[in-house]
Amino acid sequence: MPQPPGLNDAERRLWTAFPTGSTVVLGDDRPAGPLPDRIVRAEIITRLLLGEREARPGAVAAVRLRGAYVTGRLDVSGGRVEAELLLENCRLVEEAVFANAETRQLRFSGCRMPGFDGGGLRVDGFLSLSGSEIEGEVRLPRAQILGGLRMNGTRVTASAPEKWAVSGGALVVDAGAFIRDAEITGGVRFVGARMNGGLFMERTTLVNPGRIALDAQNMVVEDTAELSHGFKALGTVRLRSARVNGILSFSKGRLDSSDPARMALHASHMQVDELLLWPEEKIRGRVSLLYSRIDLIQDHPDIWPDELYLDGLTYQTLRGGKFKDRLSWVSRDTQFRLQPYEQLAGWYHGIGHDDLARKVQLAKMRARRRMLHPVARAWNHVLDWTVGFGYRPWLAFAWFAALLAVGTTVFSMEHPRPVKPQNELPSFHALIYTLDLLIPLDTFGQQLSYDAVNWSRWVGYALVATGWVLVTALIAGAARVLRPN
Repeated sequence: MPQPPGLNDAERRLWTAFPTGSTVVLGDDRPAGPLPDRIVRAEIITRLLLGEREARPGAVAAVRLRGAYVTGRLDVSGGRVEAELLLENCRLVEEAVFANAETRQLRFSGCRMPGFDGGGLRVDGFLSLSGSEIEGEVRLPRAQILGGLRMNGTRVTASAPEKWAVSGGALVVDAGAFIRDAEITGGVRFVGARMNGGLFMERTTLVNPGRIALDAQNMVVEDTAELSHGFKALGTVRLRSARVNGILSFSKGRLDSSDPARMALHASHMQVDELLLWPEEKIRGRVSLLYSRIDLIQDHPDIWPDELYLDGLTYQTLRGGKFKDRLSWVSRDTQFRLQPYEQLAGWYHGIGHDDLARKVQLAKMRARRRMLHPVARAWNHVLDWTVGFGYRPWLAFAWFAALLAVGTTVFSMEHPRPVKPQNELPSFHALIYTLDLLIPLDTFGQQLSYDAVNWSRWVGYALVATGWVLVTALIAGAARVLRPN
């Protein structure tokens, strides 16, 4: 096909190079302004991409352009593009539009543009925006990218605070999403996205303070989600109902909601094989793992936030932190919840530390105390001191032994008086008499045969009352252990 009329020199070079896929170099740097020898109209690129010129036999047609100043809108929406597109160090004056198009490989490397619209785009190859500066939004809702998404070193700045810098609801990426060393201001939305080759965001900074920095609800990631090694989120990371069939890592990253009252990490109802929640500094803001299912959790007390919600969380293995740290871990919810303590106790029991499991149960009952009314709280203290809520029954025997020693000493010094003639009564024994007072039943016949006198009478009353309390506490504690809920 002959060249259309009105082409400038740069456009003629591109028209000539297209059938063989040769690269047209107009300059090695990105033009700051409309230099006459670098101007290429987007209309010409669009016509080539949509098949106005055919490939040379034995060659692969492609638009490969470096250092161009592209005027007008590059718009192939709804079209079928058989040729590859490579724009390197180019300046696009208007937003590139590929909505609902079917294309081959697309690469915008080191370019500057006011946005990219790829809603419903299907790419048979990779889509690369690496090294580019985008002063607007990257929209990829419902897009399907078979060869991977590359945004390494990309800088994206949303045009308004209420807009998403990168929006990819229901996005499907088959060969991995690589968004490393990027700086994105305005937040990223991957709700319902599917990353079949992993998500890699090492050393990337997401800036959206007071708002959501990353919204990835219901996202599915196969293999690995690396929000780690220099990753920074200044805003909320929301992974509610996400599923990661592999590792979700925040190792050496940073989570900062910019407001302690806001969520730094909202990760409830997740399913994850392995969670590495070990950023380089303490998490600023609240963290929710409510009702998530995680096989392995690796974290550390140094990074735990002040408020941590664990109700409904289930796990198979914990790594990081000592026993006392784990007690602090489950107590960071502002509202008392039974399940985190039960889960932690069950885990210690499962790894053979029954003694630690009992201590967790004790901590659970003590934490529950603050939710009770004054009378119940007082009885809670009695159960704690006397039998350890049934988890430390030896305490009751210790109290019993101490009271038995006190009573034996007292009644050895101040003998009770007999209530009947001496020849009709068993011989008095201070130890046996004290036992009869402590045990609610008149087991040895001494309590009904002798009556304490003077000041020792009050000791006897105290022993009887204490005996009833000990027995009641022991029964209540045993019932609580057998039916903890």
